[in-house]
Amino acid sequence: MMPDMSFHVVERQNLETQVLEFVQQQLQRLRLLLSDHPQCSESEGAELSTEVLNISLDFLKKMDQEPLAQLLLNRTKGEVAVCRDELKSHLQQKFSRVFEGGAKAGDSAPLNQIYTELYITEGGVSEVNQEHEVRLMESASRRAAAPEKTITCEDMFKPRPHSPQPIRAVLTVGVAGVGKTVLTQKFSLDWAEGETNQELQLLFPFTFRELNVLRDTQFSLVQLLQHFFSPSKDLCSFTQLQVLFIFDGLDECRLPLDFSRTRVLTDPTESVSVDVLLVNLIRGSLLPSALLWITTRPAAANQIPAECVSMVTEVRGFTDLQKELYFRKRFTDDTIISHIKSVRSLYIMSYIPIFCWILSTVLQKLLEQTEEPELPRTLTQMYVHFLVLQAKVKNIKYHQGSGADLHWTPETRDMVLSLSKLAFEQLQKGNLIFYQSDLSECGLDAEEAARYSGVFTQVFREEPGLYQDKVYCFIHLSLQEFLAALHVHQTFYSSGLNLMETPHSSESPESEVSFYVSAVDQALQSPNGHLDLFLRFLLGLSLPTNQRLLQGLLTHTGSDTTNQETIKYIKEKLNEKSLSAERSLNLFHCLNELNDQSLVKEIQRHMKEGLIGYKDMSHADWSALSFVLLSSNSDLQEFDLRQYQASERALLGLLPVVKASNKALYSANTREYQLHRHSNGRGLLLGCKDHLPHHLHLILSGCGLSPHSCGPLASVLSSSSLTHLDLSHNDLQDSGVELLCEGLKSAPCRLHTLKRGGAALASALSSAHSRVTELDLSYNHPGPQQSS
Repeated sequence: MMPDMSFHVVERQNLETQVLEFVQQQLQRLRLLLSDHPQCSESEGAELSTEVLNISLDFLKKMDQEPLAQLLLNRTKGEVAVCRDELKSHLQQKFSRVFEGGAKAGDSAPLNQIYTELYITEGGVSEVNQEHEVRLMESASRRAAAPEKTITCEDMFKPRPHSPQPIRAVLTVGVAGVGKTVLTQKFSLDWAEGETNQELQLLFPFTFRELNVLRDTQFSLVQLLQHFFSPSKDLCSFTQLQVLFIFDGLDECRLPLDFSRTRVLTDPTESVSVDVLLVNLIRGSLLPSALLWITTRPAAANQIPAECVSMVTEVRGFTDLQKELYFRKRFTDDTIISHIKSVRSLYIMSYIPIFCWILSTVLQKLLEQTEEPELPRTLTQMYVHFLVLQAKVKNIKYHQGSGADLHWTPETRDMVLSLSKLAFEQLQKGNLIFYQSDLSECGLDAEEAARYSGVFTQVFREEPGLYQDKVYCFIHLSLQEFLAALHVHQTFYSSGLNLMETPHSSESPESEVSFYVSAVDQALQSPNGHLDLFLRFLLGLSLPTNQRLLQGLLTHTGSDTTNQETIKYIKEKLNEKSLSAERSLNLFHCLNELNDQSLVKEIQRHMKEGLIGYKDMSHADWSALSFVLLSSNSDLQEFDLRQYQASERALLGLLPVVKASNKALYSANTREYQLHRHSNGRGLLLGCKDHLPHHLHLILSGCGLSPHSCGPLASVLSSSSLTHLDLSHNDLQDSGVELLCEGLKSAPCRLHTLKRGGAALASALSSAHSRVTELDLSYNHPGPQQSS
């Protein structure tokens, strides 16, 4: 068929008309700019196309009209360019050097020198996630290359090839200390130095910590910018400018961001409360042409309505390669880096940049003190060393101590114990930032506490008349939990009071074993693992080796019998079938803190001897196997299930590994994942359909699965890279299929091929989140409701 030529003629004419109109507009602006009395406003000068400006300057120079070229350049520069240049200078001074670890912790260093690229994915989950943040981080660290698209800092606002819509607002989530703030600082510094994103004419970075203290003050948008950024004082209009606002730390926001009842504001010169300004900026009523970047911890992400967010990104911290780059900037000795890699609890935590800084600080000081130092092998040991180091730094700085054989002074001891009380009480309330009143309740002097720079950080700079409150925080949640455990330990051994009992018993003091048993029980009752890390630290502090390092601070216990009884109790809990996989894994971390690896070594021996497929595995055995696989140095992309039992019990026991794996076997000879029985009834086969790291094909055909498997499998659908799932030849029943459907409805679910029957699939397949494109109902009996 001949193409419709008339259509192409019409389109060509429309194009010519639009081009001519554009050229005429640009020429008119040029005439005004080059006239003796230019009538163009600042906004009109800013609207002159960069391409037209460059071409015009080139022509004027070829015509030997240098004075006109300079006049044109000066008049297009205008107030915006002057403001931009001053703002860039301001941001360079502010962000060129940073303090690792906290606002005043450590020596400042050039940001460009210490910055290590972070692993950022596009399309993170913005729903509330109440799981403990260290647990979130540990789960993320075990994943291989995830199917989400990765994105770099400089491309955060670049158009996405898969989305025609322009990006106006980006919400970046990430756990505490993972590098969100440094990421925004690097973005701002790169812009200020002319490296990236030069299409942005102005960039204004804020923190919610700064904005919190203005909650009772009225500002217009123009006044707010002038308040924080003096270079903007001569600007009156932003409507025609490409402006980016950065708001860092939404989780620390104490302003009432009410998107349903806050009135609409469109005038940037009208004075209102700061929360009204923020709500209208975020929803686009005020300055709709502006770009926004908001960072937050996961639990606070849902404060921003989904319709106000163009794209969600997630900062995952460091990949293995990025961790190595970080440590190689600080250590030239390969044995130190090898030690870090060999201690899996430390290496996994190193996905958090702030933890890398703490670990590097400890190791550097230990290397300076002795030629062959005893390097920490547990989290508790590492944090004990860090606390001792900070005590020495404080005493040397303020009391001129020698630092060589420093003991705890009464002042330093009282300070740390008061900080520990604050850590525990605020942890119980769920607070990560505190005010002077919180400090006073624990007998802390704010100025004295701020001196403890590496442990306790005064996060606000002091400016008379600007800040009404001072805000404080520990440099990371894990350090707060460590100090909280120290407070619980010291309280029990100095007074007999068990703070883990609710209500606190006023009867005779408990035995040491009862004290630790109650802590284990409390942690296991936590539905989201909020006491997991706290429990690790509390048990680790019971070891004589750690208590010797804290000699002069802690009351000694030193009962090996108590530790053995605690270990015995933990092993008993591991055999309870009702114990979740997540709680089981944490109990193995607890055993590691107690220097007990007996269960792990036993399962490693069974693996080496090939006995797993033939052994009657207990619940503790499966938990040990999962812990070994998740903690091993081997890449989880090369996980072969053929050595294990093909049964529902095996699947449930190893589900944490499947959940964390990007794929369960990498093989050049097999073509798809398949989990089925051997002819002898033992072993699992798992093959690879393709070699791309972003597909997980899991076929559970004929594995004797029941409805009991479906709830846990549904969680895999919503949290792993599973794309193909074959559940045929299993008696899942309607109740099981209904559970699976809940996983299919989940937004993160990436499944697009499902082989299973049942009418209950209809609602899941019709969900807006469903990606299923292939449905195989063979060898099933869907029943009369099949048509639904």
